[in-house]
Amino acid sequence: MQVKYGFGTETTEEEGYEVFDLIKQEDLCTFIEELAINLIENETREKIAPEFWKNFNNRDNEVDGFNKFKTAVRDLYNSVILFLPALRKLERLRDHCGVRKDEDEVQCGGCSQELEQCHCDEIMATFNETNRKLIELDILEKLAGDVITALIHVRIENHVQEMCNASFSCSYISSLENWLDTVVLGWLSRVYMYSPVQDITHQAINKFKQKLLHHLYETYTCTRIDQMFNIIIEYPDSQPAVEDLRVCVQKTDLRGYLTRKLEQTLVTKLLHQGVNTPDVLTAYVAAVKTLRQLDPTGVLLDTVTQPVRKYLRNRHDTVRCVVTALTDEGPSELADELVRCQVQNVDENSPLEDDIDNWEAWEPDPMDADPSKTAKSRQSSDIISMLANVYGSKETFVTEYRTLLADRLLSSISYNTEKELRYLELLKLRFGEGHLHYCEVMLKDIYDSKRINGHLTSDLNFDLIRKQEFPTTALILSAQFWPAFKEETLELPQIVKDHFQIYTEAFEMLKGNRTLNWKPHLGFVTIDIELKDRKISLSVSPTHATIIWHFQERLEWTIEDLSHQMQVPATVLRRKIAFWQSQGLLREVSTDMFVLVEDTPGGRCKDSMTVDMSCEDEESDSPMASAHDQREEELQVFWSYIVGMLTNLDSMPLDRIHQMLKMFASQGPMSVECNVQELRHFLDRKVREHKLLFSGGLYRLPKT
Repeated sequence: MQVKYGFGTETTEEEGYEVFDLIKQEDLCTFIEELAINLIENETREKIAPEFWKNFNNRDNEVDGFNKFKTAVRDLYNSVILFLPALRKLERLRDHCGVRKDEDEVQCGGCSQELEQCHCDEIMATFNETNRKLIELDILEKLAGDVITALIHVRIENHVQEMCNASFSCSYISSLENWLDTVVLGWLSRVYMYSPVQDITHQAINKFKQKLLHHLYETYTCTRIDQMFNIIIEYPDSQPAVEDLRVCVQKTDLRGYLTRKLEQTLVTKLLHQGVNTPDVLTAYVAAVKTLRQLDPTGVLLDTVTQPVRKYLRNRHDTVRCVVTALTDEGPSELADELVRCQVQNVDENSPLEDDIDNWEAWEPDPMDADPSKTAKSRQSSDIISMLANVYGSKETFVTEYRTLLADRLLSSISYNTEKELRYLELLKLRFGEGHLHYCEVMLKDIYDSKRINGHLTSDLNFDLIRKQEFPTTALILSAQFWPAFKEETLELPQIVKDHFQIYTEAFEMLKGNRTLNWKPHLGFVTIDIELKDRKISLSVSPTHATIIWHFQERLEWTIEDLSHQMQVPATVLRRKIAFWQSQGLLREVSTDMFVLVEDTPGGRCKDSMTVDMSCEDEESDSPMASAHDQREEELQVFWSYIVGMLTNLDSMPLDRIHQMLKMFASQGPMSVECNVQELRHFLDRKVREHKLLFSGGLYRLPKT
């Protein structure tokens, strides 16, 4: 029998063993083995590997690539198979010399010994015997209970983190309980399995189970509390996680920790200038929905969101953002809430408001509940009412809605109020008809304006078509029902004022004892501009139309001259002129000097085109006075009454002044309210302006 050793020498099997003996005698077994392995590695690295990778160069297509891959694998196999005889001889040499390398040893995963020398059975037998003796002596729990518990606690905490990290779309309580029963308690059972008294074993395991189950709930609850902000933001997709947390909070004593942690998280992540108001409102709405599922009593919601409500109260654009979201045409949670929810008339002052028919299901409020609020009032307040009550009353909310409604009605070219009327009816269900009476009148004004314009235009008795060179229509507003307008001046061209006068005379003929007070800076003007090479049709504001009108009379104007002519401040005028510059009709030839551009640059000709004003940066400016300005005007009305009271009574405390003003404010269809805090700020400002004196808790007028 011929056996091939190495790479080129052939010997008989008998000669081979003689060689083995010689190698073993000279103690060269390890050296020969390493030498052979190095030769094989060098052969593979220098010849076989380069030949293998050479097959993958210049692949033309998928089929060609597969054929090359098949060829490469075949050549690799044929090259490596030549090493097998030498590797077999190396294995026989190891056996003959009694040598086995460390890396080839297969170790037991339990005792870290070679498989042939595994001691696991012996260790388990010793372990079980030791436990049996400790159990019989009734000292196993005393000696090892804390260690076992600590080990299991660490394992539970690691498992909860691995399973539930940033995943809120499914419930984990059942799977965690099952894992505790099978894995953890299964291992624990082995500790007590050799107890001679099985009742003792069951008692010990059940005792451990209750402790471990409580620790499992606590660990899972703390994990979810740390993730609570993300759970709120992802609601309603995170409903399973919220339901898990609701169950666990009832089983643990972590309600106080949840309240403090979540309140702190909301303050840190939301209540700063880096988060805009719509985002704060979105998070607040999500928090309301989440916490209502988590705690149906409403106590947790009332406590946790208190800093958010206080912060929103101090942001000047909160009410406008809420009202805009409520009446926005696009998808909005608040708009859906307005349509979906029904009004719940809650008498918060009634002590007998609990459902008498369901008295058996009654439960007392949690210990952290506010005793000044009833359970039904916390549970029945819907999201919109909660947002409206951020300011303590509905008046501020309704006032802002009036301003926004006025903006929308005045910015619409058409007389279509169907959408606004629908929203108004929904809001009336929320806040009552009395609070929104002014808004009803505003919508009626738009409808009446359409009817009056049509009547004055079509009735030959008024003859507007013949008297006017261009059609003039008007929005006729009942001044006492609309919010205050911004005070702006504008001197219109004489021809426009003549048309206004013609329209006013026709209106006076129609209405008898009523007349019109025009707001020249409001409205829209449709103008046709004819230049040398083009004609442009535009719908612009009266100020823009007046600017381009004057360039019809003079081709060149300075800011100063045009400002004097139009009675418009120079800063405002420059902003308005920027629009005509963007349209290519005006050009600034020198500082504050503008000329009309008749020719299109480059000879480019434009036919008649229509351009809206949506690109104008000041288009978003409201023509109405701000809520702050309107409130200042209302408080100035109070000021005259305050002066009268202090003149007659010499000095008065804050509470007495507030009571007197409430009597005045309760009159009128749109009552004006002023809370104590607001009144204090107003009076303190008058003190700083030296219009009042304050001493000993009393306000008085300074002596003249």
